[in-house]
Amino acid sequence: MAVTASAKHEHWSSRTAFIFAAVGSAVGLGNIWKFPYEAGQGGGGAFVLIYLVFVFGIGVPVMIAELMVGRRGQLSPPNAMKKLAEESRQSKAWTSVGWLGVSGAFLVLSFYSVIAGWTLTYIVEILSGNLVGADAASSNATFNELLGNPWRMTIWHAAFMALTVFIVANGIKGGLERAVTLLMPLLFVLLVIIVIYSLWAGDAVAALKFLFEPDLSELTPEVAIQALGQAFFSLSLALGTIMAYGAYLSREISIPRSAVIIASADTGVALLAGLAIFPIVFQFGLEPGSGPGLIFVTLPIAFAQMPGGVVIGTAFFLLLAVAALTSSISLLEPIVSRLEEQKGFRRAPSAIGAGLAVFLVGILTVLSFNHMADVKFLAGTVFDNVDFLTNNIIMPLGGLLLAIFVGWYMTRSLVRDELWSISDRVFDIWHKGISLVAPFALIAIFFSVSGSEEAVLRIVEYAGWGVSGDRFERLLHATIVIAVLILPTLLAAQRHHPRLGLLFFVNIVAGWTPIGWLFCLVWAHRPDLLPQLKAAIAGDGAKDG
Repeated sequence: MAVTASAKHEHWSSRTAFIFAAVGSAVGLGNIWKFPYEAGQGGGGAFVLIYLVFVFGIGVPVMIAELMVGRRGQLSPPNAMKKLAEESRQSKAWTSVGWLGVSGAFLVLSFYSVIAGWTLTYIVEILSGNLVGADAASSNATFNELLGNPWRMTIWHAAFMALTVFIVANGIKGGLERAVTLLMPLLFVLLVIIVIYSLWAGDAVAALKFLFEPDLSELTPEVAIQALGQAFFSLSLALGTIMAYGAYLSREISIPRSAVIIASADTGVALLAGLAIFPIVFQFGLEPGSGPGLIFVTLPIAFAQMPGGVVIGTAFFLLLAVAALTSSISLLEPIVSRLEEQKGFRRAPSAIGAGLAVFLVGILTVLSFNHMADVKFLAGTVFDNVDFLTNNIIMPLGGLLLAIFVGWYMTRSLVRDELWSISDRVFDIWHKGISLVAPFALIAIFFSVSGSEEAVLRIVEYAGWGVSGDRFERLLHATIVIAVLILPTLLAAQRHHPRLGLLFFVNIVAGWTPIGWLFCLVWAHRPDLLPQLKAAIAGDGAKDG
């Protein structure tokens, strides 16, 4: 790998520009499309309440860690991780965390652009009058016709990617900053207009009650896990985007304060999206938990029946397109920033090359809805597998590894130097959260969305330990087992244990038994334990001789 001296990137011209860009990265289809139906399926207010707790209790600490790594490294995610691992005298293997984020961003953008293309299609559909007077049958037919037409989806996919590439190719100040300072105010204005109209034309009382009057009987463990996952994913964490944006952050800007502002704005948009959608849903007797079809099938029916529905429908899908664009440029940025650091690569060709590669891979998603719909393996179609890999494996695993690196492996003084704006007491609370609470929560997310807790429990059962048949209890059991099991290894790595590889192997083999785990824990605290024990045994043998 050759990194040129010019690898030092531009910086944001102001804190406002950075906040707009980071909020734009976090605010996307996940807030306006996914949050409402997740809240609908999770029981409304109960989901929102626990979601807010997890956004600020788990999401913000992880965002602070990601921004801190980006600013400290001043490079693309892979090179930033490599630089910080070297500064902390840790293995260069931690570079893989950065690559995990970059590869995740690439794959997410490949299908995100296709779905974003649907929003552009629907703007044209509404303006052309094709959805006027739409009922359930015609709305379904419109959406199915779109999915069954690969050429049409490919053209809109190409148009959206071209717009994304154009913005990113123009650099930080000429491209990203200029775009977000225009698009983010537009997004908020559109959203507020739609909320006001929706509350006026829809059932405002039912929507407000549904969103903000928690029914604690709905607060099940499954809803909690669902809210935890949505909180993590909605902040655009572990895809290299926040880390890449952090690399352009000047030292004068407070990372913790910025993270809170970003999370607050992102959450505000999600709640406003609920207020934009649910009054219409309840006014027309629609199902709030009807899933992704709520946006592209159900809502167009309501728009067709509303006074001024053409105008408000157009504004709504324009809002979706803007939200998608602010996220897509952040997904392309970590890929381009890494290419820029490669010797001889300039920004514009890097953006074009990366965008073309994303576009070509995205065609597989297009075909997954028509010509390749019957080609299924593992999680389903090609699209299903890419979606599962990124959302269920790469994102939670990347977040977990980042939290472990910052909390256990990165030199504490380096971390404290970057988080200069908070008191020692607040820093200690954050550090305990990122090193203990966040990993536990992220293990739970990883198990919940990937289903891999069953493999852990099979080993536990084989070792003779009983486990519950309840889904949530099994998930909790597996999470505790893994969190406890890796503790000796984390402690040993933190103290630069001279036999870390051997201790890790013993921990995996013997850690399933209480005695084995205690032995590894003591050995992690006392690296000299085995040499002293060996010397004692050798001494006794000499005396016996």
